[in-house]
Amino acid sequence: MKKIGLFMIAMALSLVLSATPGIAAQDGKYADSLRDVLKKIKMPDGFKIELFAVVPDARHMAVSRNKAKVWVGTRRTTVWLVTDRDRDNVADTVEKFSPSVNFDIPNGVCFAPDGVLYVVERNRVVSFPAVEGSGPVAIAIVKQGDLIPVDTESSSHTARVCVLGPDNKLYISLGQPHNVTPPGKVALYKKWGIGGIIRIDRDGKNREVIATGIRNSVGHAFNPKDGKLWFTDNQVDGMGDEIPPGELNKMPKEGMWYGHPYYGGGGTRTNEYKDKTIPKGDADRYVKPQVEMIAHAADLGMMFYTGKMFPNKYRNAIFSAQHGSWDAVKPRGARVMVTYLDSKGDAKKTEPFAEGWMNENGVYLGRPVDVQQYVDGSILVSDDKAGAIYRISYQGK
Repeated sequence: MKKIGLFMIAMALSLVLSATPGIAAQDGKYADSLRDVLKKIKMPDGFKIELFAVVPDARHMAVSRNKAKVWVGTRRTTVWLVTDRDRDNVADTVEKFSPSVNFDIPNGVCFAPDGVLYVVERNRVVSFPAVEGSGPVAIAIVKQGDLIPVDTESSSHTARVCVLGPDNKLYISLGQPHNVTPPGKVALYKKWGIGGIIRIDRDGKNREVIATGIRNSVGHAFNPKDGKLWFTDNQVDGMGDEIPPGELNKMPKEGMWYGHPYYGGGGTRTNEYKDKTIPKGDADRYVKPQVEMIAHAADLGMMFYTGKMFPNKYRNAIFSAQHGSWDAVKPRGARVMVTYLDSKGDAKKTEPFAEGWMNENGVYLGRPVDVQQYVDGSILVSDDKAGAIYRISYQGK
């Protein structure tokens, strides 16, 4: 197995980008190196992982209805359009989407069944009607500076995510910009839904805060069976390698509180608030996590599996990405998890599904960010470290 160091990855990725402005090359030594890494990925019997596309800084993904197009957000200034024109399950082109738009951390992308793409940036929401056609038109449904107060903008926890709900409204997670929210900011953040989830109409109107007490959620999805919203949450750093746990949460109803800043994750109280009494208005609305994940694994993107390719045991299971830690001394994460639900729609069991993006020396060869279902029932996994999207399919025994 050929070992790939951090420097080699960075240099190879720069070569990928330098070939043609606005287009990411899909072949050559770098793509071959990624395929070598994939040989180490361990999954249950019958599954196969392949390189779908080379996509620099790939973060969250939105899959089109029927033309095998995938839009990919980044934490930089680019949204990528990935197209598999010949339907052979390998991308033919990866090009900058709507290059005339000046994006600012366009991490969150989500696609509506009627063909509208939404891009959620650090402090703006842009819609692209009829995006599957040619010449997309950009409409700022939440203008620059109106998603959050300008003076609360930060370089921390700015990777927004979005999803279209069963009510045909747009749900957006807004990470709060601190490790632990200071007391002087709590009221302001609650008002705006910073450190929470907001809901808006598809034209940007009628904003509502539907959840608070969330430190930094970078992944959410609706259970198609009961319409409940689930989300991951990244928890407090600097408390030790093994605490606090990461979270996978379920929203039983709107208006609930999920613990931050009084809880660092799970039932672990933060150092900053451990001696403070939780306000009754929050305590009465507190919802414990459905799953406590390993500490500092950085649980990000998630989805419910609704396809027919995978065995029945995976139907309506949650696939989620663990990005990997910068805070723990002992590296962890860099894998895809699967969570099975019981008959009541609650979490029953969580286990690794795909892992191996970390070598024997604890060096990350890849860092999964998002998991989304592809048009044929396979799943796509994005990786912002390697700059790639992988496709996992089931081949049978």
